[in-house]
Amino acid sequence: MRPKRKSDNMGGKCDIQLIDDNGIRIDGRKIHELRPITIEAGVLNRADGSAYLEWGDNKVMAAVYGPREVHPRHRQKADRCIVQYYYSMAPFSVGDRKRPGPDRRSTEISKISAEALENVIFLDQFPRATIDVYVTVLQASAGTRCAALTAASVAVADAGIPMKDLVVSCASGKVEGKVVLDLVQAEDNFGESDVPIGYVPKTGEIVLMQMDGDMTYEEMEEAMELSINACKEIYEIQRDALIRRYADAEEVE
Repeated sequence: MRPKRKSDNMGGKCDIQLIDDNGIRIDGRKIHELRPITIEAGVLNRADGSAYLEWGDNKVMAAVYGPREVHPRHRQKADRCIVQYYYSMAPFSVGDRKRPGPDRRSTEISKISAEALENVIFLDQFPRATIDVYVTVLQASAGTRCAALTAASVAVADAGIPMKDLVVSCASGKVEGKVVLDLVQAEDNFGESDVPIGYVPKTGEIVLMQMDGDMTYEEMEEAMELSINACKEIYEIQRDALIRRYADAEEVE
């Protein structure tokens, strides 16, 4: 895997200390701590499955439709369904208003996230069909692709689509020479690297991995260990959201 170098504006000088002498980061967390995460499943009545996630200052909505007929039909697969993943950021999700519509970054994230979900969905059960996943970032603060995929996985499960397991996504990176978990915006902008992954806890598979910046082999091993352990923690939050969703449904009945 060939790492991409951070652009000049991403890896520039920072006027503030991101990690103090006691190992405390700019937002008060320790190096190995996650930001607070909450997930709610089944938040949209008109979608087949849905989830709302807050991860630090990130706020993400995911909706799933399908399995349903593929349009246009020439995209159908005779032996399996396809996963179409649409990642977008609302114009008001960042400080400087984002231009509406897809861009190169959202297209890339949509592609790799669809491939991650295809690794856990039983695609052969729905030939010639599509599963459409729409994820909108309502408020962004670094790590949106990880937050989006984590929410999308819960939404797919909420839709009742058969899966091997949930996909969990998290990132670690290097900031001021230290490997840290779950970067915030300033760390992402001025740190040396970040490595988002998608992890399947039941099988131990890595279904998504990217790298932006530079790390040594030892730093990469440390980052992977941090992210995998964090994914196991986030997995329990995903499961709890689905348990609460169906517990509430049984009470209504």
